Amino acid sequence: MDRAARIIIAVTGSAGKTTTKEMIAAVLKMRWNIFKSPHNSNMPSHTRRHVRLLRSSHRAAVVEYGMRFYGNIKRHCLYLRPGIGVITSVGRAHAGNFGGRVQGVAKAKSELIRFMKPTGALLVNADDPHSVLLHTKGFKGRIIRVGIRNKADYRAFDVNYAQSGMRFKVRLNGVVHSFFIPVFGRHNVCNALFAIAISHRLGFTPKQMQAGLRSFARQRSRLMVHRLRRNVKVIDDSFSSNPEAAKVALDVLSHFGSSAKIAVLGSMLELGKHSTKGHREVGRYAAGKNVSRLYTLGREATQIAAGARKAGYPAGRIMTFVNKHQLQKTLLRRIQPGAAILIKGSHRLRMDTMVSYLKRIAGATR
Repeated sequence: MDRAARIIIAVTGSAGKTTTKEMIAAVLKMRWNIFKSPHNSNMPSHTRRHVRLLRSSHRAAVVEYGMRFYGNIKRHCLYLRPGIGVITSVGRAHAGNFGGRVQGVAKAKSELIRFMKPTGALLVNADDPHSVLLHTKGFKGRIIRVGIRNKADYRAFDVNYAQSGMRFKVRLNGVVHSFFIPVFGRHNVCNALFAIAISHRLGFTPKQMQAGLRSFARQRSRLMVHRLRRNVKVIDDSFSSNPEAAKVALDVLSHFGSSAKIAVLGSMLELGKHSTKGHREVGRYAAGKNVSRLYTLGREATQIAAGARKAGYPAGRIMTFVNKHQLQKTLLRRIQPGAAILIKGSHRLRMDTMVSYLKRIAGATR
């Protein structure tokens, strides 16, 4: 295929990049031979290598553009210029590298808008309040909005939790279609909407969208639910964390567990001067959810506990830890039939080892 005719789809954002990329790729693979960036290989050096892997048989490429500093996304685009760009959300991941301000993150993400094809399509999250900070002025292409709560070009409704994922409906060309995704969380419905919007514009049928979304490659340690003996559930969201991601993980926890709902929240790193505020914000949010106990891990995460206490959460149901082993022992004592345990923290804390420990000691059924 001629390089100019190949469709390049780039996905960036503070959360949900890899999941969204996998969902888009899963639908497009229903009909096309495509290239997708593997796993979360999303630095500019990775994109440079991806270019060499493209073949004439690839009808489209779906690639993930990560960034930690200004100029990163510009470099991605110079290596591989997208005609379709997705910005999943604008949050405070890596905000410490941008003066601790979400406006700085939005400016860095906006490099995608500036350096993608000027007449292409840009997709943004209508439910993300920080998306208004994106620098869209002067963009001559089409801006497409997806969402659940707010007005959008592609909007999901009748969103519900199912046994092993989420069910929702979307109106396409005036006809209502039902969808299922094998992952939990309303935010993942928004991620699926990006795949639906892109594939719809590219001429894919609703059946192809439905089949692709049912079969997309779920990512390890991203809201994966492990079912243990005695109907205990461990929600593994240990891959990374930031304030926005921690809140949606708490939302998912609130839908699980017939008895105790235990939130285990680790430090959120790279928030810079926003760190104390961001951690306390998560604590306040946890206090407003149906959480039975709140455990924190790490020095910065003590501010989560402080925020929860200030918001009226009972101090006797909060414990802070700096030692992972002590936290694990406490968790084991608290596990009861029907409990749900959320494990969430920055990648460097390796909280996935806690998930492995619980599965080994408490016994996974699948």
